Amino acid sequence: MTTTATPQAQKTRRTFRMTCSVGCTIQASPDRVWSLLTDAAGFPRWNTTVTRIGGTIALGQKLRIEVPAAPGRTFQPKVTAFEPVERMVWSDGAAPMFKGVRTFTVAPAKGGGTAFAMHEEFTGVMLPMIAGSLPDFGPIFETYAADLKREAERSA
Repeated sequence: MTTTATPQAQKTRRTFRMTCSVGCTIQASPDRVWSLLTDAAGFPRWNTTVTRIGGTIALGQKLRIEVPAAPGRTFQPKVTAFEPVERMVWSDGAAPMFKGVRTFTVAPAKGGGTAFAMHEEFTGVMLPMIAGSLPDFGPIFETYAADLKREAERSA
């Protein structure tokens, strides 16, 4: 995923696989970006794509996420990978029926700051039947990355 100053989402869609990715360079330290990404209680303060996150963002923990794009629905991904200040993965659903896997990465950027990327992959035999009911993740991912960038740089 290429990072840009203004986050631009990239999407792909096939019969049983759909992805959305976004990346940007943030003029703040990887530690600062990571601290925002892993503070569940603070998320709604800076991230307009999240109404609430319940739980602790840590390996093996299940989260309860409410988002404006799906009012009244609570998503419950599990943190399936957690490599501090590098990579985190949230997984929901079960293969082969329907599974969503969101990966967050942070790394030092060339010239300073942080390269941030977020990638989500949906797979499963149910995807063709429910794809039409899923929101357009492109604008949501772009807003998520822009919100993160703005907050990290504001506090840097």
